[in-house]
Amino acid sequence: MTRAENSYPGERLGLPESGPGSIAHLGRRVIALILDYSAATILAVAFFGYDPWALPGEAGWTHFAPMLVFAAMQIVFIPTIGGSPGHRVLGMRLIRAGGGWTGLWRPIVRTALLLLVIPAVVWDADHRALHDKAAGTVLVRA
Repeated sequence: MTRAENSYPGERLGLPESGPGSIAHLGRRVIALILDYSAATILAVAFFGYDPWALPGEAGWTHFAPMLVFAAMQIVFIPTIGGSPGHRVLGMRLIRAGGGWTGLWRPIVRTALLLLVIPAVVWDADHRALHDKAAGTVLVRA
C-alpha cells in the first residue's frame, strides 16, 4: 500500500488521523531530540567533565559522553515513562506498533539504530523511521 492509497499517516496502523494516539509530527520529534541531546550534554558536562569545545583527540572518551548519556536516557525512560523526557514534554509517547508497552528490548534496539542516524532519517508513508520499524514501535501524540 502506498501513501497515495492512505488518506493520512498511521491509517494502515489503525491509528487516528489526529488527536491522542495519532502519529507525532516531524516538528515535535526534532524539538524533542534537541531537548534530549541538550539535556544529555548538560549532564555530560556536569558529571564527566565533558568539554564541548575540546578537539576529539584532546577530549578522550569524554568526547562520547553526551551520546552515551543520551542513549542511557532513551533506554531508561522509554520503558518507564513511555518516552524520553523530550517526548513527554512535547506531548508524545512511544508505543508498540500493535499498541501497549514497549518492553525492555525495543528501546535498546531503537536507540542503537537512532545513534547510527541514517535509520532515523529514512521514513515510510506512515512517518515511521527505520529505527522505529526495526523496533516495532510508533511515536504517537499523548
